[in-house]
Amino acid sequence: MKLLEGKIALITGASRGIGRGIALKFAQEGANVAFTYLSSVEKGMELEKELEAFGIKAKGYRSDAADYKASEELVNNVIADFGTIDVLVNNAGITRDTLLMRMSEQQWDEVMNANLKSVFNVTKAVQKPMLKQRKGSIINMSSVVGIQGNAGQSNYAASKAGIIGFTKSVALELGSRNIRCNAIAPGFIETEMTAALDEKVVEGWRNNVPLKRGGTADDVANATVFLASEMSAYITGQVINVCGGMLT
Repeated sequence: MKLLEGKIALITGASRGIGRGIALKFAQEGANVAFTYLSSVEKGMELEKELEAFGIKAKGYRSDAADYKASEELVNNVIADFGTIDVLVNNAGITRDTLLMRMSEQQWDEVMNANLKSVFNVTKAVQKPMLKQRKGSIINMSSVVGIQGNAGQSNYAASKAGIIGFTKSVALELGSRNIRCNAIAPGFIETEMTAALDEKVVEGWRNNVPLKRGGTADDVANATVFLASEMSAYITGQVINVCGGMLT
């Protein structure tokens, strides 16, 4: 049995990395997938075809989750095309890493808007249809950095910590309407970005993980499927660390 059979899922920032892995896993589990991309137009179109190959309905939307009006339009368009939204995965995000002493106001604002304000924007827009149907699962992508911090990432850490507080508050607000809200905190996940780094550096990171390997997009996607499915029907307001034991 497919765990997400017939569900309509909206995934932001899905053209590459973790978001792409989640979209593919959702399609494999039977979900119809709406997803967003911003700059990676070609990758977005490729993903749409890959998802449709699983026999489900898929559509990509070029949309900036950091833009409030664009997020409202996105949700309206998805509902017009798919009928409703059962699952929201807030995955869109960026990094602008540097030490605080060198960090510009622009670098701070860009990260907070793309990572945290985007979660507010899309969640606020999607709660209307979820309230109407009295069910839904909202999954927000945080990070272990949002829990323990990291030098050179004060903007990123603050945005990801904010997502955790937001998640817990939304879970309390919407629980009585059978709408669940949880967060996932990935640790060191190997994606296209890490592939460009020096192998010795990456190996050092792997060795610091108790499971002695970096995580994959599939590792995060599996946890996301669980939170999107009815298997987690009594779980809300929680943070699941997908980190190989980095945080224990």
